[in-house]
Amino acid sequence: MYFTSRDVDSRVTSVLGIEGTAWNLSAAIVDENDVLAEATATYMPASGGIHPREAAQHHANHITGVIKKVLSRGIGIDAVAFSRGPGLGPCLRTVATAARAISLSSGVPLIGVNHCIAHIEVGRWKTQAVDPVTLYVSGANSQVLAFRAGRYRVFGETLDIGIGNALDKFARSVHLPHPGGPGIEELALKASRYIPLPYVVKGMDFSFSGLTTAAESSLCKASLEDVCFSLQETAFAMLVEVTERAVAHTGKGEVLLAGGVGANMRLREMLSIMCEDRGVRFYVPEKKFMGDNGAMIAHLGLLMLERGNTIAVEDSAVLPDFRPDDAEVTWR
Repeated sequence: MYFTSRDVDSRVTSVLGIEGTAWNLSAAIVDENDVLAEATATYMPASGGIHPREAAQHHANHITGVIKKVLSRGIGIDAVAFSRGPGLGPCLRTVATAARAISLSSGVPLIGVNHCIAHIEVGRWKTQAVDPVTLYVSGANSQVLAFRAGRYRVFGETLDIGIGNALDKFARSVHLPHPGGPGIEELALKASRYIPLPYVVKGMDFSFSGLTTAAESSLCKASLEDVCFSLQETAFAMLVEVTERAVAHTGKGEVLLAGGVGANMRLREMLSIMCEDRGVRFYVPEKKFMGDNGAMIAHLGLLMLERGNTIAVEDSAVLPDFRPDDAEVTWR
């Protein structure tokens, strides 16, 4: 593997970011203006959901090629950033090892970023959002966050599984391919009626495990299309309700949708309606920045580098349970 270091007199700073918290292995180089290079290798399980050790082995098998492809553009890098957490431990360790090797061999600083915050920051970068309430929805994570007093505060979150994992769980039960969200969304468009399902919002938090179990049980009395529609409508209404409450509480005038589940058009429509009713602006980045990607890691790494937030190799242990509200935000 080879690297091009940034000349000391260069005025433009660029960062290599490596993402690999779960199923998607991705690397990208960004500067303050745009994504300069990117490459991806996606782990697709033969059956069922993500198997952490298999995903980590996939990442180990492909990470050299992915990084080589990005670096082959000959773009100089000033630092290397990696997802420190949250995520699957074996996957995180594979990516962190590669990032440390690059840092040591090329002499550039190492930056460990919070994966959740990276989703928010790439959304702010690629839209006009300045200070939004963010609905962050992915496989393992479902949170409503907003920046306040030096940190991203969590105003509401799932009490059990993330919305993406909930959709995947139901999809597996009806033999839809992984990830399950797109298949459920497609079937929901063919539905003819709504089936009542448990609506679980507790204060500012929500729960999805009972909802998916009830959806599976409803298949004995309703069509798959109707159950998919009802599952989406119920789960998304819960998310939109808590997001609306956070908007009311914080008084912020923007809502940002982040994370892979944000690609769902029905969820976008429901959030858009809520925002229009409340008179707040609604932002969604391009689809390629919604799912896990190296550009978001690189961009947050760039923001942290500008504030001197680097980490020594010996202190760079991964944090599988790294909460966004545990990370100090120095760039805002």
